[in-house]
Amino acid sequence: MHTSIPDDRNQTIKVWVKDQLLPRADAKVSVFDSVVQGGDAVWEGIRVYDGRVFELNFHLNRLMNSAHAMGFSDVPTCEFIKHALFETLKSNEMRDDTHVRLTLTRGEKTTSGMDPRLNIYGPTLIVLAEWKKPLFAENGIRLITSSVRRNSPQCIDSKIHHNNLINNILAKIEANFAGVDDAVMLDIHGYLSETNATNIFLVKDHSLYTPHADSCLPGITRSKILKIAKDLQIPAIERNLSTTEMYTANEMFTTGTMGELDPVVEVDGRTIGDGNPGPITLKLCNEYWKRTKSEGEPLPF
Repeated sequence: MHTSIPDDRNQTIKVWVKDQLLPRADAKVSVFDSVVQGGDAVWEGIRVYDGRVFELNFHLNRLMNSAHAMGFSDVPTCEFIKHALFETLKSNEMRDDTHVRLTLTRGEKTTSGMDPRLNIYGPTLIVLAEWKKPLFAENGIRLITSSVRRNSPQCIDSKIHHNNLINNILAKIEANFAGVDDAVMLDIHGYLSETNATNIFLVKDHSLYTPHADSCLPGITRSKILKIAKDLQIPAIERNLSTTEMYTANEMFTTGTMGELDPVVEVDGRTIGDGNPGPITLKLCNEYWKRTKSEGEPLPF
């Protein structure tokens, strides 16, 4: 049965699973795989722009660090993962407007259970590349504050980019019911953490503010924006931020590999600034877009 999907080209994509390319319909993992058994996997979202993979080494380093922190064994090398990535993109003739979901699970188990000693077959590598343009929210996005808290290092360290995303999914469900785009998640102390899918930035009095990366993922796009701000001589400060500071900010935007930068114009019914994407947000967006056109690892095909 043909199911409607956002881009029809993705109906016929090939996906890398373990050590081979498979048609979309055959790209599956075992019911004994750790990602099925307990969300026991790590992942990265990567973008391809005009024949270049943006910030590839940063993504691979974070993937390796996450796998190491999770105690994975027999992890494939960065060279092998690059090979799998490039082969997947080449097979699908993808050189632009592409988003890649790179997943590394702990692998298949001998029997169901949580014990990693049941994993004797080595990790499962999944390279899922799809045609997905970054969609800039020209008129801005609307958010609510979720009742679901983001994990602190007391629970699960957010610096592990893991697949156990139920907190984020529950927050997104609240946003869906509220009829807005996404949800702001607070840490266990009530300070801003991130949204269910992106990092958060505020602009106040011509300075940039973002939460400490204690209860949020220290995103690669987040890091890039902090570097761009420094290059543009825009003061950038990492500190605890309250909801009131969010409501009264002059500007607000989110960052992430999937959507790049998106202006926020409303949170919890409060208009942010004048309700339009602000000048500093747009300045950072334009500079980020420039760099995506000139930076990154060239594809070898």
